Amino acid sequence: MERLVLLNVAGLEEPQRALRILEWLRYLRMMLPVTARAEVKQNQKQLVEQLTLIMMGSPGPPVRQLLAHNLAVVYSAGDTFSVYETIDRCNDLIRSKDDSPSHLPNKLAAVACLGALYQKLGRLLGSTFNDTVTNLLKVLRNAESQGRTEIMLSLDRIVAGLGSSASSCHRDIYKAARSCLTDRSMSVRSATAQCLLALQNEASFMSGSDLESLVSLCFKAFEGSSYDVRLGVSRLLGKVLARAVHGTSPSRQSTRRLSLEDALSLLSTGFLRGNSGFLRGGGDMLRGSSSSTRHVRLGATQAYIIFISTLGGHWLSRNVPGLLTHLLEIVFHQKATQTPVEAACARRCISYILRATLGELLGEKAQLEAAREISEVIKKLMKSVDAVLSDSNMETRFCTTDITASQHALVCALQELGDLILGLGTTAAPLLRDSSFGVLDTVISVVLHPSLSARLAAAWCLRCVVVSLPSLAAPLLDRCTERLIALKSSPEAVSGYSLAAAGLLGSIRLCPLGVPQGKGKVIMSLAEDLLCSANQNSRLSMQRVQAGWILISSLMTLGPAMVQPHLRRLLLLWRSVFPQNPKDLDMERSRGDSFTWQVTLEGRAGAMSAIQSFMSHCGDLVTEEVLQQLLPPLPFAVALLAQLPNLQKLYGNSLKACSVLYRQRLYQLLILMPPKQYQGSLCAIMKELVADLSSPDYPPSGALFLLPSLCHPVDLILLGPSLQESDHRAIEEQFLLSNGIPGGSLEYDPHAIYHMPSEGESVPTPMPPVYTVIQAAASLFGVLLSNMPELQRTQILEQLVESIKQTKGSRQQSVQLAALSALCYFLKHLASNHIDLGPEETRRPCLTLIVGALESRNPWLRCAAVECIARLAHVVSETLYTSSLAQASFDKLKVARDVVARTGHSLALGSLHRYLGGIGSTQHLASCVAVLHSLSQDTTSPEVQTWALHSLSIIIDSSGPLYYVHVEPTLSLLLTALLSTPLSHADVHRSLGRCLSALLNTLGPELQGSGELVACQRNHCLLACSVMQENPDCLVQAQGISCLQQLHMFAPKHVNLSSLVPTLCVHLCSPHLILRRAVLACLRQLAQREAAEVSEHAMTMAKDGHEDLKMDVNMRELGLEGVLLSLLDRENDPQLRQDVKETLFHMQSCTGVSRLSFWLRLHKDILSASADFAAVASVDTTQEEDSEQCCSDSVLTSKKEESSTPSVSPRWHTRVFSMECVSMLVSQCVREGGAHFNVVEAQEMKHKEPDRDFLVLHLQDLVRMSFMAATDHSEQLRLVGLQALLLVIQRFSSVPEPEFPGHLVLEQYQANVLAAVRPAFNSDTHPDVTATACQVCSAWLASGVLKDPSDLYRVQQLLLSSLSKVQMMKETSSVYSESTTTMETLAVLKAWAEVYIAAVERREPEGESGCNPGDGLLSMVQADISTLSQLWLSALQDHALLTLPPECSHQLPSPGGAFYTSETSDAARPHYLTSWAPILHATSLWLSSTGFILADPDEAGSRLSRPVTPTTMGQEHNNREPAKSPEDVNSERFHLILGICVEFLCCLPVDAPMERIAACLQAMKALLGGVWPRTYIGADQELAIELISVLHRLLLMRESSEIQLLALEVGKQILDAVQEHVQERRRSAEVDDGAEEKEKLPEFGEGHDTGGLVAGHSLVLAALEMCLCILIRQLPQLSPRLSGSIIGRHATKQPLSHDSNLLISASLSILAELPSLCSPEGSVSILPTLLYLVLGVLQHTAGRNPGGRLSLAVTSALQALKAIVSSPMSRVEKSRASWTSLLRSSTSSMLQSWDSDEEKDRIAMLTALTIFLLSANPEVMSEPGLQNASLQRFYSSTDSKDPDEQLKCYRLILSIFQHPAHDVVAPYICELAPRVVRHLSHADSKKPQSQAELLVLQEGVRLLQALIIASEEQNRPPVVSMVFHLLISFLLDENTLCSASSCSRALHDFGLQSLTQFGASHPDQFRHLMGSSTALRSRLEAALRGNQESLKPKPRIVRGGGQGSPSIQLKTNFL
Repeated sequence: MERLVLLNVAGLEEPQRALRILEWLRYLRMMLPVTARAEVKQNQKQLVEQLTLIMMGSPGPPVRQLLAHNLAVVYSAGDTFSVYETIDRCNDLIRSKDDSPSHLPNKLAAVACLGALYQKLGRLLGSTFNDTVTNLLKVLRNAESQGRTEIMLSLDRIVAGLGSSASSCHRDIYKAARSCLTDRSMSVRSATAQCLLALQNEASFMSGSDLESLVSLCFKAFEGSSYDVRLGVSRLLGKVLARAVHGTSPSRQSTRRLSLEDALSLLSTGFLRGNSGFLRGGGDMLRGSSSSTRHVRLGATQAYIIFISTLGGHWLSRNVPGLLTHLLEIVFHQKATQTPVEAACARRCISYILRATLGELLGEKAQLEAAREISEVIKKLMKSVDAVLSDSNMETRFCTTDITASQHALVCALQELGDLILGLGTTAAPLLRDSSFGVLDTVISVVLHPSLSARLAAAWCLRCVVVSLPSLAAPLLDRCTERLIALKSSPEAVSGYSLAAAGLLGSIRLCPLGVPQGKGKVIMSLAEDLLCSANQNSRLSMQRVQAGWILISSLMTLGPAMVQPHLRRLLLLWRSVFPQNPKDLDMERSRGDSFTWQVTLEGRAGAMSAIQSFMSHCGDLVTEEVLQQLLPPLPFAVALLAQLPNLQKLYGNSLKACSVLYRQRLYQLLILMPPKQYQGSLCAIMKELVADLSSPDYPPSGALFLLPSLCHPVDLILLGPSLQESDHRAIEEQFLLSNGIPGGSLEYDPHAIYHMPSEGESVPTPMPPVYTVIQAAASLFGVLLSNMPELQRTQILEQLVESIKQTKGSRQQSVQLAALSALCYFLKHLASNHIDLGPEETRRPCLTLIVGALESRNPWLRCAAVECIARLAHVVSETLYTSSLAQASFDKLKVARDVVARTGHSLALGSLHRYLGGIGSTQHLASCVAVLHSLSQDTTSPEVQTWALHSLSIIIDSSGPLYYVHVEPTLSLLLTALLSTPLSHADVHRSLGRCLSALLNTLGPELQGSGELVACQRNHCLLACSVMQENPDCLVQAQGISCLQQLHMFAPKHVNLSSLVPTLCVHLCSPHLILRRAVLACLRQLAQREAAEVSEHAMTMAKDGHEDLKMDVNMRELGLEGVLLSLLDRENDPQLRQDVKETLFHMQSCTGVSRLSFWLRLHKDILSASADFAAVASVDTTQEEDSEQCCSDSVLTSKKEESSTPSVSPRWHTRVFSMECVSMLVSQCVREGGAHFNVVEAQEMKHKEPDRDFLVLHLQDLVRMSFMAATDHSEQLRLVGLQALLLVIQRFSSVPEPEFPGHLVLEQYQANVLAAVRPAFNSDTHPDVTATACQVCSAWLASGVLKDPSDLYRVQQLLLSSLSKVQMMKETSSVYSESTTTMETLAVLKAWAEVYIAAVERREPEGESGCNPGDGLLSMVQADISTLSQLWLSALQDHALLTLPPECSHQLPSPGGAFYTSETSDAARPHYLTSWAPILHATSLWLSSTGFILADPDEAGSRLSRPVTPTTMGQEHNNREPAKSPEDVNSERFHLILGICVEFLCCLPVDAPMERIAACLQAMKALLGGVWPRTYIGADQELAIELISVLHRLLLMRESSEIQLLALEVGKQILDAVQEHVQERRRSAEVDDGAEEKEKLPEFGEGHDTGGLVAGHSLVLAALEMCLCILIRQLPQLSPRLSGSIIGRHATKQPLSHDSNLLISASLSILAELPSLCSPEGSVSILPTLLYLVLGVLQHTAGRNPGGRLSLAVTSALQALKAIVSSPMSRVEKSRASWTSLLRSSTSSMLQSWDSDEEKDRIAMLTALTIFLLSANPEVMSEPGLQNASLQRFYSSTDSKDPDEQLKCYRLILSIFQHPAHDVVAPYICELAPRVVRHLSHADSKKPQSQAELLVLQEGVRLLQALIIASEEQNRPPVVSMVFHLLISFLLDENTLCSASSCSRALHDFGLQSLTQFGASHPDQFRHLMGSSTALRSRLEAALRGNQESLKPKPRIVRGGGQGSPSIQLKTNFL
């Protein structure tokens, strides 16, 4: 074990002293826990001395923390004798009177050490704590803020360490903490809250007698608090109240439990206390009180959440009604809603409480119950409202304020109800569809509420309902439109139902299934009716105008397909709203009253909103023609803009709201339109823009809402931490900028009801029009000014400058910010469009605007000015100008001493670098760095430090490698600042973190280096990261983690994962969102590289019991993976959830196969958490292990019974993700293959290696999980469950069951599969789920698992129900869009097509056997094939029409096709794209099976709801053409299928799946299997050429061997069809012309008399090119260009694969047929190429193979050679001479190549020679030179020492001897027969030693026997005598027979048997021979005697060719 290393602190010197101390303290923290106690005791004295010296050496905050920790650990691990001396020394140091700044760090270190000692040692320190606590409390009174903070933190540790033993001091600590809780320093407040939080665990009086005073104190602490203080105090308040309600006391004394009502009353009192003590109704006028009120309310809101969370989800589920009533009563209270601003604030706070509790703490079932409770509350509220409205007695009627108050409660309730339903998704269906609950009726009733806010909330709630349950969209729309028509006379009804309809329309784009097209027509007609009837009743005019335009605007969100039919009506309405000419405009001014103008302005604003929505959502329809129709009203709209001020003066403030809204809509519309279209109105518009920007109509501080869109996102952090993402941002943003800005709300812009919410928001929150109009004006200003002449630009900018000068004070700041916003938009537009700003005159006013704000006391203005000055430099893009701007800032920074100037100009330097990339000057960069370094060390002003460091980080980021020279001093500066800056200056630490991150990016991969300098820099970066991680500020901690992530990316081996991973795990449950984001981003990166290590480190930490690890999930059992999965149920942030998913994906992809059981168990537990186990058990009873328990509780729930916040069961989206992970896991195993899909192999390997795991062993779990998911209430989960089940079927369908041979492993899960898919065919199931279920059924039927007819029937019935539904779809209405109906229809047809394909394919290979399982499946499909075939043909017609190019769109039928409508054609195309290929294949198979014979059309039509046949071609049923002939119908069907195939293969998409290409080729193959298509193609040569060309193109584009082989097979079919046609013509010519003209008959074919073949018009050439393409790819050496290249040389060394052999074989088979397609002259033209290719293949593939077997390529080449050589064209008189010459030349070339390569297989070449000899014309091989050369090759093989080669050579010679043309083979017989005889004659002296030699002798005998037959009668006796001698020489006598070898004995038996047969054939010669030769006779008699002796054991006779003969003969028999 490594010994402890001590440090000589006294010997350390600056500047390295602090770093050395920090490194040593970090070393001690790591080593002390693992060091033996004996060694610690041995070194304890020195350690304490060194640590004491550090304490006395002015340590900084990081050193202080490490020092205290290590000192406590030393005493804990060692002796405690001297600890009292240390405590006394610390107390003396604290009591010291030295108050100098240099002595303060020592005091703080002493305080920290005391806290750590008492926390670690606790009661071991005895009663010394009394003196210590008294001393600390005494010093506390006069301590400064850092001291007060440190003392409170120390007291916190003392209380935690001593527990109840320090009860005597608890009251004193509490008294001291009370005053500190309202300290002016925020850090003191935070530390005090932390101390009191620890104290309340021990002091019962805090939750008892002092509870009310503590609560009051907490509310006072909220006043003027920061975000961190609010978090700490609210946590204290919530915990104390929860303890009081729960009744748990730390002591044994009984305490009175606080009732829930009292606790909630205390919280509500604080929430509502803000306005007490101030003038009624004037609280918001006093800035301080209003700010204080909001801070208190915000703190109370967070306290509510802590209080409820502490009590837990179970408590909440029991108390939902009471909590709802209480919270909604708050917004009922008058104090909470005195002003609109306060009301908006209160509503948002209450909504936030509801969302954070009901939305996060409750499981799905409890949320359903909560939603029902909210519905009941809404119902009660509406009853009270209805009672008020219906009470006619004015004395008893409630005040209208009660109705006003009810709207706020309704808004909160409806918003939460909508969020709950949105989160529940389709699992909320039972609640919404149950009429007994009446949830939908209750929500719809609110649309009649008198308040607009309530109506909007109800509309938004309905929108959430539709997003969750898309099937309700159409019914709800119908209901709204019906009620709107019925209640047109009610203003509230018109407004409410139109808003509800608009919300529903806005939600449909989030529902992929959509709504029917007819709904758009209904909405448009209704809107038109409302607009036309607006003038009929003045009481309803405003509501009808608003309703009409909001309906039209929301309709636009449905996209071009829905809007296109109504575009003409929209443009007509648009033009009718505005004056048609100037005369109408003038007349309009002189008439009307205030109300008329209100309606007019509202109508025109609505029209502009509709056009804006049209341009935003229907961009494809905004053509130049449409733009020209939109332009005419614009000049009149602009003209009215200038008249608005006069109208407002004339009619008063009643027009103010309408005027602002009109301006806003016009500005927003003009932004979307090209400025050149309204060029003539630019000046008038600009005048109004300048006026608006110069006099904004809102409070002075209101303009700050422009800031987030104006400043750079990185710079916003300077304006406060609240701008960063946090869990509480939803309510914190209300106090972000200024209390002058109200929170956004829907009532400010009702048109937001159909908009999408901003990221992170559940509801759109538009700002009031007075704010958004300025934002729109600023944006439009930038667009228009960039399109104006330079002179006008200058004048307008000067007007802005002048308007600022005319204002003063805070009003001036508002104008400045608005002007800067406009200027920034202007500069952005110039830069993005590359437009020049103009001369110096234009730059000057820009700079004046910027400089005036750059030194403003308002930090927001300074940030905006900095952004503008950088963008100005970017637009000007002149080095001199940029340098002058930077120099001005330099000069200012040299002389300025005020904070304002120094911060603004320092940030300006960095921003200039950001947009100009370092400005390109190293000297300038050095100057900037020097200035910013100096400012960063200004400890007197933390604000200056913060801004300077932030600017420095920008420069580092933008400078890149130029900054290398400054890295060292900057890094030193950062470390020094990190070690010395007080922790209370969090902004400085955050800027330091950004600088460090920028430095790491600059260093980058250089950090991997091994040099001394790099090692030092890397070490310093690691130190800085560790210091930042220990900072209490969450943002600094997040930056530290991000910096470590960067280090890991650049130098992974230098980052210690064993310390980093535990830190990340601790922060996973941090209350700070930004910290959790950083943790997950880091984990995601780590999981990409070291997933296994990360998981191991996390598990090690969990097993070791890390003290800071406080999680609800048991990490020890589930590991980090289980914790991450549980986060998906708690986190709502989209980015964080995405990081969690990606981290899990990476971890599973890396460890999924190796930890298969773990991952499957994890996912199974998640999916089992809410499954219906009764349903599972009913299906799976036979498969469940007896020992396995049903999972009633998820393992993701904490096992701790005492946990106050147990985790909820996994929600549906987590289960969906988990099911997706299971599918990914299966795909991983598919890629690995092997034993994962083989039961026997998996079991064997599992037995050998128990640690390994295989997927097939978990098949039961896979099926179970898929079943649970497929039968869930969530439609999304059902969808992924069915997809997973489909994957399981596809991958395991062919896996056999080893225990039951002949059966498959999936057979035992038939009940599960059927039960999983059956619910998907219910009528209320979503169509996409049904479509997927159809695919599962088709895969299940096609898999071959189902063998029993009853099982097949059950699945077939499900598909039949869908088929019946498809037939009825045209006649039944749907709640979904027509494209959804198309999707479902095509899915059903595709499923049937796949079943039919499988049935046909299963029948074909087993057709000859008696029992074929495919027959049952095929007969099932055949029963409905007449209906299916017509539907398939209709679908293919639709697909063919939809694939037409755009220029042929006019050919599409106007009503649409069989399964789509013209309006939804674009949406239907993707569905056809995924379905057409199997349908095409099935249709081809059906047509091929019927032989293109027409079925009875009446029978087919009677089964269809809309009869469709290929003859209609998309026409209407009542307009069908007269019946066509069968030939015409066949032709149409043929061209339909062939056209689809050719169109797809010609225009093949890059991403086209191979399955689709294969299906297309298989369809062509099946089609060409019929007689009629073959005849048709054979007669149409141009079509055949085109098809071959298409196949050739496909071969060039796709490398898949399967696709290429299919293409070649189709090509061969085409050639066969043409060949049949040519042969038929020849046969016809023979019959017509007679036998005397036969020599002229073969002239049919390509080439005719000339032999010329024209490319592009020759089928033979096209086929030759196609084959050449394949052959060259497989054998590059065939090409003269490639033979000598690297590719060719490399290819010669590589053996051909099986696929390559198949491709070569298919190509050669095509080549062999080409001569038959030519005329004699044409055949001569292609013969050289054919011979070159065939012999080239033979030459390059005929290598010596093991075993002597010939490859498929060689055998195919020999077969092709024989087919070519024996072609009839070679014997035609016209071409015979040419053929002979070419064949002779080829033979000669082959012999030459044989000589040059000794590695070739000589038998293959001999076979080719034999083919030339026997199959070619006799003249070919009659040339003496060829004969001699050929004989030499035969001699070489007959004399070979390889018996296999001899044997094959003998067989070839045998074929020569047996050839009937004796004159051809006579020379070869004469030369080869003696050699054979000579070889056989040696058999007597040299007996065979092997089976191969024996076979050679036997084959030699057969050869001689064939020679006898081939000889003439007079020449036979000598040969017969020779055979007799030879056979007798094989015999053994009785002495040698018994001892002979097996081969000799076999030869003996063969000779004896052959003698018997041969003697019987030639008896005379045999008798003559026996009589004349005594020796032969004696030998024969001896052999017979020996044979008689051996007959007792029956001898084994080797027959014929022996054991291996037939196989070899099959491979070489090409003759």
